[in-house]
Amino acid sequence: MAALDKINLSIEQGKFISLLGPSGCGKSTLLRIIGGLVEADSGMVTIGNKTPREAQKSKSFAFVPQSPALFPWRTILQNMYLPHEVNKEAKEHDEHRLDPLHMLKAVGLESVAQHYPGELSGGMQQRVGIARAFSTGAPILLMDEPFSALDEINRENMRYQLLDIWEKHQKTVIFVTHSIREAVLLSDEVVVMSPGKIEQSLQIDLPRPRLDTIEDSKQFQDYVNSIRQIFRKQQ
Repeated sequence: MAALDKINLSIEQGKFISLLGPSGCGKSTLLRIIGGLVEADSGMVTIGNKTPREAQKSKSFAFVPQSPALFPWRTILQNMYLPHEVNKEAKEHDEHRLDPLHMLKAVGLESVAQHYPGELSGGMQQRVGIARAFSTGAPILLMDEPFSALDEINRENMRYQLLDIWEKHQKTVIFVTHSIREAVLLSDEVVVMSPGKIEQSLQIDLPRPRLDTIEDSKQFQDYVNSIRQIFRKQQ
């Protein structure tokens, strides 16, 4: 049985796209195919005029996994600089790179720059991971359920922190989640998936910047209810 079948998806530069669906529906697999980590058995994926592997080699992607992948023996600031050290030869996106210390300040963590990961909470570590991804200069961020390990309070705070950073830097983001409210809050477009396929794509026409009051609006709730109806039809 194919993990994905008849996927047809076009993503506009600078947009925030969420892949939304239940566990095991193929959304993380699709993310990895886009990022060149997994090769599709058939079909074609292009990133601009490049294949995913070519885009990967030119450092077009920054990944934000479920856990922040910080080296415990390096300080937070040293972890922030790690992609810059690894990608010294990748000049294509140099002009878009952001100062790591500046990005730590953007997520309110400049005071822990000389701390080690073990001294930070899970939510703080994830903020470091997101700040590091934005600092790389990569134009495309691939985020695979980055808030799934957080409690609901930290998760809600992180959503708005991510929105604030994204609205300032406008990178293309492909975000995997199984939370309907999270997808609607963050996205320009929500791609609703069922096992192996895309059921429907919804454009989210909510005003930006998105403040926490947006979740109380009728328009927000209408989008949430529309997506719930799509999932109910699959049952």
